[in-house]
Amino acid sequence: MSTFQNVNEKMTRYRWVICSLLFFATTINYMDRNVIAFLKEFFCSPVAEGGFGWSNSDFSYVTAFFTAAYAGFTVFSGVVIDKIGAKMGLALSLIVWSLSGIANAFVGKTVALHVAIRSVFGLGEAGNFPASIKTVTEWFPKRERSLATGIFNSGSNVGAMISALFVPWCLVYFGPALGWKMAFILTGGIGFVWLFFWFALFKSQKKLLEAGTINQSEYDYIHIDDAELTPEQVENAKNGIKEKVSWSKMLRYPQTWSFFFGKFMTDGIWWFLLFWLPDYLKKQFHMTTQEVMWPTFIVFGIAIIGSVFGGSIPMFFMNKGMNAYKARMTSMFLIALCPVTLLLTQYFGNVEHFGTAAMYMATGVICLAGAAHQAWSANLFTTVSDMFPKKAIASVTGIGGLAGGIGGVLVQLFAGFITDLYAATPTVAYGIMFGVCAFAYLIAWVIMKTLVPQYKIITDL
Repeated sequence: MSTFQNVNEKMTRYRWVICSLLFFATTINYMDRNVIAFLKEFFCSPVAEGGFGWSNSDFSYVTAFFTAAYAGFTVFSGVVIDKIGAKMGLALSLIVWSLSGIANAFVGKTVALHVAIRSVFGLGEAGNFPASIKTVTEWFPKRERSLATGIFNSGSNVGAMISALFVPWCLVYFGPALGWKMAFILTGGIGFVWLFFWFALFKSQKKLLEAGTINQSEYDYIHIDDAELTPEQVENAKNGIKEKVSWSKMLRYPQTWSFFFGKFMTDGIWWFLLFWLPDYLKKQFHMTTQEVMWPTFIVFGIAIIGSVFGGSIPMFFMNKGMNAYKARMTSMFLIALCPVTLLLTQYFGNVEHFGTAAMYMATGVICLAGAAHQAWSANLFTTVSDMFPKKAIASVTGIGGLAGGIGGVLVQLFAGFITDLYAATPTVAYGIMFGVCAFAYLIAWVIMKTLVPQYKIITDL
């Protein structure tokens, strides 16, 4: 039996409690975020039928401005979180996005007001991933970080799944005129329940060790990679001292730009699925809002498997002797091949050729791509903790969030433009969109590998 196995049999496992808190925060984050996707049909319905009368482009402006705000503030939230710590950073972020999510119910039909409120919502949500990745880095050794990230990141799928079921239920139970408001209010309110558990359970490792909540074995295991740190960094980490980091200096490293382009090329693909998948299913297969919720539920459910499984793949390669970065990049290359199958989506989705099976076949391809994205994301986030010191994790994650947001804005605006341009032939519009999505991950991998061909830890920040 290996040393790690012996240690694991004796140690406490409180780090997984922290991981579960991050999972639920991310679930709430994406539940609140994805409400608007299932309200698109209502928002775009004619005013005479009780809707808002928006165009596809109007809807894309709302999602694009949210994405832009999310991107812009992710950089600043990362810097702030590195200064104030993950505990307060994540709590403040959740309060802002929950309150603005509730406020979304009270702005009426005006596109500009929805844009404004959704932008504030993006400001709040910008802190979730920088704080969560920083927390994983502080609570898990490198060999477990991609798995822990995959687990908490799977909350994004659970949140989307809940929205897929909950929002249509609100529209039916309360009626469209009130249901869209209740969808925002109820999903926004749940975050305040999470806050109680966050403050009750998240304590410093030193205090938990003194209280006996975690034992010395787990504490040592969490800090097993401290051999890579300077004695000063180890002492600061143990005493909870927050080191200063130069934000501008981080832009000098190719490792930062590798993460930047990895996020820029691929985040928008996931957001396209989040915001436009229900619309695709309705237009491609003439489904109602209630009929759409189940295939959407399945897509995001399968993505959970991708997130957790994808996070575990590098552990297999590391156990074979690969260093963390090489294992991560090998895994990401294999994962990047899967979304290429999106080129087959419209072929399998041809109802004239495949009849009722077309929807299931097309959804199956999208399931594979969604699972691949989440596997990719779990590993992409962890490349930051592979190479950067803990004091810089949230800041670098924030820079990547900015990149992902910029990519997301471009994808949202392009989706709105294409679906309006080919309004009479939505199969063409979505065929173009899936073609864009298919090769994004391979291109991202090539750029990342070119910028950082070999594993190199940054020690001079």
